[in-house]
Amino acid sequence: MSHEAPPNIVIFGGVVGISLIALKLIKWIRRPKDRQLSHQSGNQLVHLNTNQNSSTIRSGLPALIGNTPLIRIASLSEGTGCEILAKAEFLNPGGSVKDRVALEIVQEAFQDGRLVPGGLITEGTVGSTGVSLAMVAASYNCRCFIAMPDDAAIEKSQMLEALGAEVERLRPVSIAHPRHFVNVARRRAASEPNALFADQFENPANFRAHLLTGQEIWAQSGGRVDAFVSGAGTGGTIAGVSAALKQRNSRIKVYLVDPPGSGLYNRVTRGVMYTSEEAEGKRRKHPFDTITEGVGINRLTANFAKAKVDGAFKSADKESVEMAQYLMRNEGLFVGSSAAVNCVGAVKLARKLGPGHVIVTVLCDGGHRHLSKFHNKEYVEKHGLTPTHTGRDLDFILDEREGKK
Repeated sequence: MSHEAPPNIVIFGGVVGISLIALKLIKWIRRPKDRQLSHQSGNQLVHLNTNQNSSTIRSGLPALIGNTPLIRIASLSEGTGCEILAKAEFLNPGGSVKDRVALEIVQEAFQDGRLVPGGLITEGTVGSTGVSLAMVAASYNCRCFIAMPDDAAIEKSQMLEALGAEVERLRPVSIAHPRHFVNVARRRAASEPNALFADQFENPANFRAHLLTGQEIWAQSGGRVDAFVSGAGTGGTIAGVSAALKQRNSRIKVYLVDPPGSGLYNRVTRGVMYTSEEAEGKRRKHPFDTITEGVGINRLTANFAKAKVDGAFKSADKESVEMAQYLMRNEGLFVGSSAAVNCVGAVKLARKLGPGHVIVTVLCDGGHRHLSKFHNKEYVEKHGLTPTHTGRDLDFILDEREGKK
């Protein structure tokens, strides 16, 4: 006796089976996009959130600036017993933290009618702000003029020219001299209509841009921040971040880290703007105070005046050069000189506070803008700064008594 099912039942069953398989396939394709992928990093399981809404389309360059990741630097964390976190500002489209400042300055100028499309944006800068302004200017259909000292890394001016900016390199002189690069940029803007002098050192838009940086740090850390440390050039980063963090928790400590030749350490610790390199009889005609660029200054800017700083550390050039190599060797992070200074400061602050604290700093830019100087073996050797440290320890960071107000 045959037990075969009627043909119509067989066909129906086959259709149902195929349908169930198809439904499972559709479910798999439509599975939640916020699944968590894991991998080992720094002896801790790190969860990578892949929740990237593919339906969200960002509008042009301005939408790409900011909201950079907050990353854990495993080697520094393990070496200090603190959680050392860093804002990865080198991931901005212009490659540095200055993208935020450039965007804020230009947007505010457009909003209040000081600039319209076709206009000129000028600035005096060592380099990174110029790159950011050149890109933002192009996105707003404006031209860009950058004046910079001729001892800045040559690749910075080459990049500016590649971005369409007009560049003038000038011999380094005092800020009081009419041929100082900042004064040249100011006069250029004053010489024609529909022109904006960005004035990053004194423009409060710099400070306002970094209020958002501080808000991002607070949100990304879940409010788990004990301290923030950073160097200062214009002062916008440390001013904006300190204001934003202390507004949310007044117990958060903020420290400055200052390179050789800068007077800000003494400004914070003693209330006077002074550096030993400026002493009578010591100032050289063609000075070399530090190998770093974009950090340190010998005057009080309007932006730095807004900073809420609790104390300060000094950094040595050898520490910064060693730190840059350390981060490349142990983390695969290729950073610029100011980012290296900041990480030196993070280690010194961790030693000051003791294990168990969460310390945040900023990776201002990548090392690709420093190939002719800070990351050039011959240049570093010429100044007696050749890195020698090879281990994972942090013995190359000098112990020092930090400065306080």
